[in-house]
Amino acid sequence: MPGASVADSQWLRTLAAAQPKAGELLGKSVQEQQGQGYFHTLREICQQPSTWLQTSDRMLAWTSDLRNSLEGAKALVLTGSGSSEYAGDCVRMPLQNEVGIVTEVIAGGTLLTHGNKALSPERPQRLASLARSGDSPESVGALSCLVEKEPDSRHLVLTCNQKGQLAETFRDHPRVRVIELEDSTNDRSLVMTSSFTNLVLAARFLGMLNVPERYRALCENLSRAGSELLRRHFGTLARVGACRFRRAVYLGSGSRLGAAREAALKMLEMTAGSVATLCESYLAFRHGPMSFAHDDTLIICFLSSDPTLRAYESDLLREVDEKELGLSKLIVGESIPLQLLRKNDVAIEYLGLAEIGDENAPIIDAVAGQLLAFFRCLKEGLRPDSPSENGVINRVVPSFTLHFPQDGNDGQSH
Repeated sequence: MPGASVADSQWLRTLAAAQPKAGELLGKSVQEQQGQGYFHTLREICQQPSTWLQTSDRMLAWTSDLRNSLEGAKALVLTGSGSSEYAGDCVRMPLQNEVGIVTEVIAGGTLLTHGNKALSPERPQRLASLARSGDSPESVGALSCLVEKEPDSRHLVLTCNQKGQLAETFRDHPRVRVIELEDSTNDRSLVMTSSFTNLVLAARFLGMLNVPERYRALCENLSRAGSELLRRHFGTLARVGACRFRRAVYLGSGSRLGAAREAALKMLEMTAGSVATLCESYLAFRHGPMSFAHDDTLIICFLSSDPTLRAYESDLLREVDEKELGLSKLIVGESIPLQLLRKNDVAIEYLGLAEIGDENAPIIDAVAGQLLAFFRCLKEGLRPDSPSENGVINRVVPSFTLHFPQDGNDGQSH
């Protein structure tokens, strides 16, 4: 596998020895794994704890430059498409609180169709574009439009592909900084796994530019927590993924709602739509979406470590149990109360979640969601590396026509 290291190989052997299911999958020859269509995806999920340390090193090297680029900004915009947009959702709230300026997430497609009308009136702005490949049509189109229409804006590109159009087009632009993550994060699989969590972690650094030592410590803690999740719960998630659910609900609060959105998308993509998914916050779930939970529905709950949030979330889960909704619950968190678990429910315990904090937990949540979707994909008889057998979705969105406003009728704010 391109970008694989000796350390990664040693980690896979450790994981295979600790988890029989991992041993079964990784014990097959490379040709067998490729033939069954999971060679890339399994490695890209499992390598993540080590790649987070590499991303930490990469971002720390840009500390001074990034600090200068954010100076004087009155608003920060995170943009991307699909999973890259959800990566922004995972970090928006902590960034806004730490940087102290308006921070929002705007889909790349919205910037392409609406230009700077989609932006808040705060100026000057800093825009961070997140992208795995940087080859999606809206990635370059949206950034090109904003560079032209917003002469006072400054831009940051975080990408996993140094050869992508986004990196190649803007690498030497005076108002754009391009940071390329390690090649190993540029997933070869159809779905984003390593690329997603590393883009989240790279963007997270924007809120910690003045405390780089804290960022490094956070990355190390996340790496340990991610490794423990895989070592302790690989088989658990395999068993849950093989259960007889046809629908899946993902619940999260704050930053972890972003992880819930991504996990729901992973399940949808990797089952080629055969498992219907819904994502909501705990409180919003009561307002209509609860009707989605049928007898064949798995309810995945990212449980907060914050006492107030947990109280709200626990109330909702008790209501779900009282109404006998869903097939079962999968509760993910630390120190999960036994009274929240009914028959057939499963708990995935994170170690050190309270120390990591809810605002940083989405990276770990995403790994749990990826593994669950991976195993459901195998249960459906699909190939995780390319689950969309009829080509409905692709690793990179195919080229499409870009329509730009005519001069004098662009409707842009000034």
